[in-house]
Amino acid sequence: MRILITNDDGIYSPGIASLAQIATQFGEVTIVAPDVEQSSMGQAVTHSRPLSYKKSPIEFPGINAYRVNGTPADCVALGTHLYHHIDVVLSGINLGSNLGNSMWHSGTLAAAKQAVLFGIKGIALSTPVGKSEPNFDLLAPHVQAVLHVLLKNKELSLYNINFPSQPVGIKWTKQSVRFYDGKIVPGTDPLGRKHYWFTVTPLEPAEEGTDRWAVENHYTSITPLLLDLTDTQKLAQLKHTNSFEVHDSKE
Repeated sequence: MRILITNDDGIYSPGIASLAQIATQFGEVTIVAPDVEQSSMGQAVTHSRPLSYKKSPIEFPGINAYRVNGTPADCVALGTHLYHHIDVVLSGINLGSNLGNSMWHSGTLAAAKQAVLFGIKGIALSTPVGKSEPNFDLLAPHVQAVLHVLLKNKELSLYNINFPSQPVGIKWTKQSVRFYDGKIVPGTDPLGRKHYWFTVTPLEPAEEGTDRWAVENHYTSITPLLLDLTDTQKLAQLKHTNSFEVHDSKE
């Protein structure tokens, strides 16, 4: 199996080093990751300037590793161009959870989505981070167990995985979609200039069976996803309504 690994935290992240080491148990690993942090970049791709890549400044024993001056999606595009016949793209392990609404702007998940757009299985992996870095040695057997299940076959699929800091089990989950209150937090930089942070406050608790509920209850969450955003129920409903009437604006 040929495995391409990337992330949105950058080539220096301990999460990508941990994931790469575990992934070598499943096949041939290549790393193509951003040269700087690209968190919350979503599905952004670079089109206004050329991309370039260089050998990683840090060593990954037995693994070819490169850094790219682009986004996570750029890394997948360039990596799959340089290395043909990639079977799966693994993105992570992200320093910070990617649960619920954060899927919309996650650079970690975007890399996995980009893989699926290219016809390759994509798997995003994340874990919460607090005042200290996650214990990747503790998480390693749980990451291995999840990959063992998801890499059994080569079907085209997209998965978003979130590990709690101390997993007690694994749950298949759906995305937690919660309304939230947007909040702007003002501040001042060392030079006295105003700046602002954007944050959110959830308006309701996580629903049981969702990714957020699972991680809050110390379970690893595995959420199968689709790229198709169509609301099929609403579409079916609308097809039974009256046809649109177009009026001449001159009337």
